[in-house]
Amino acid sequence: MSDQPAPPWRTRARSRPAPRQPLSQQAVVDAALALVNREGLGALSMRRVAQELGTGPASLYAHVSGKEELLELLVDRASADIVVPAPDPTRWAEQIREVAWAAYRVYATHTNLALASLATIPTGPNALRVTEGMLEILLAGGVPPQRAAWFLDRLFLYIAGDAYEGALYAEKARAAGQDPKTWWANLHRQLRAYYQGLPASTYPRILGHLDELMEGGGDERFGFGLDLLIDGLAAKAPAGSEGRPAG
Repeated sequence: MSDQPAPPWRTRARSRPAPRQPLSQQAVVDAALALVNREGLGALSMRRVAQELGTGPASLYAHVSGKEELLELLVDRASADIVVPAPDPTRWAEQIREVAWAAYRVYATHTNLALASLATIPTGPNALRVTEGMLEILLAGGVPPQRAAWFLDRLFLYIAGDAYEGALYAEKARAAGQDPKTWWANLHRQLRAYYQGLPASTYPRILGHLDELMEGGGDERFGFGLDLLIDGLAAKAPAGSEGRPAG
């Protein structure tokens, strides 16, 4: 190509925009996940996702039936990051604890999906893989099938509920224009000052155990509740099944 400039009276060639990425279900879910992570679950709609992709809402329905299916796909996408080990009957409680922590960290990363998961029954391949793997671990450890099934239901409700609470706090921090760590430190300080101002004659136990009531962060409290759930299940498992492992 010649380096000689074109005469000024000639029409310059217009630069062409890069070709649009072909629409697919994966592209729709990716755009929806980016939107939710950036603006929260309340911003999710087929129209907004279409805007993210630079297209019209009608074109999305060839890949996703609607917002409800999109939410299911988003929850399933998050479940893809949860690793479930092969069952070891001698370590079933520890293995369940490890998977629960992995799920908790996934929802901590995608906090806005916690609310969606509360009303989503696992039907996608990733969510089913996690459910199947955890059920296999529990049954291999000697946990009766009905107790194993109900335990998984309660466990994921606990994980999602804890993560959703974190999402609500994050929204409050965002509304206040602060990062979550700073916002929570300020709230913690204000709460302590408020409780310390309560009349001791009316609330002697709250004031007498204020340090214990306010001790521990989200991870510590989640771990405490997780231990209660697993220890309770182990106590109801047949004799010879593993209880809570050391450490």
